[in-house]
Amino acid sequence: MAKKVTTIGVLTSGGDAPGMNAAIRAVVRAGISSGLKVKGVRRGYAGLLEEDIIDMDTMSVTDIVQRGGTILFTSRCKEMMTPEGQQKAADICRKHGIDGMVVIGGDGSFRGAQKLSANGINTIGIPGTIDLDIACTEYTIGFDTACNTAMEAIDKVRDTSASHERCSIIEVMGRTAGHIALWCGISNGSEYVLIPERAEENDEEEIIKKIMSKRRIGKKHHIIVNAEGVGHSHEMAKRIEAATGIETRATVIGHIQRGGNPSCRDRVYASAMGARAVDLLLKGQTNRVVAYKNGEFTDFDIDYALQMTKDIDEHLYSMTKRLSR
Repeated sequence: MAKKVTTIGVLTSGGDAPGMNAAIRAVVRAGISSGLKVKGVRRGYAGLLEEDIIDMDTMSVTDIVQRGGTILFTSRCKEMMTPEGQQKAADICRKHGIDGMVVIGGDGSFRGAQKLSANGINTIGIPGTIDLDIACTEYTIGFDTACNTAMEAIDKVRDTSASHERCSIIEVMGRTAGHIALWCGISNGSEYVLIPERAEENDEEEIIKKIMSKRRIGKKHHIIVNAEGVGHSHEMAKRIEAATGIETRATVIGHIQRGGNPSCRDRVYASAMGARAVDLLLKGQTNRVVAYKNGEFTDFDIDYALQMTKDIDEHLYSMTKRLSR
């Protein structure tokens, strides 16, 4: 059992995600209510290495639960990938009296947390990424909001696509993970979903055949949801238009999916994860990542969590094919 803590820090690292502020608020207020001092680290590990550290109190996190982004700012930090940077980060924590750290981010952020823990700082990770690509958890902060944002955008594109009898290819975020594309494909009733996990099944000729088949039975517009990791949406649109004779347009939704007010679920689950992280630190735990699994909040060893792999939900993926026939 690692030592107990008296002062904790909290930072956000990597890509921002709606709900991070709710998690920060929970860490700060749960920590203070448990008698801990709380410090905020701005700009992630880069800010930690530059000692951009502030004292936080309950008023520091007033009126932030509804805000997107992160009030502590975020960045990516190459120096934290080096043994020298990792040791320096731990030394700076000790210099500022921080003996426990909560890291909100994705797999890369957890690798930094793992190294902080190895260098003597009790560290807990909270999964914050819109991509839902952390293997140990069924929920990550920001995914629900990002899906809702993308879904609403696709609904709007569908309106104009229907008006002009077009085929629309709509590209959503997800470089290596197609979870947003999959969920939007179902929620928006798309004809086809393209995801990086099933790249071998992304058959453009089959898409063209399906579009032509549906046009023959009277369907006037078509929606294809494409994950960022598959990409090339504009080039694909040109090829589909040339093959079908149907006006085809590509829309890349982009970073709008990262922003905006977090959904109710992202606010509640992020708050629950933040409070659990503090509880783990109070128990003297370290090198853990908070997770949501089988309907409850739990935690895993970071070393084990980083070794886990995650595939797409096969039931949902096969369902998209059945429902788009």
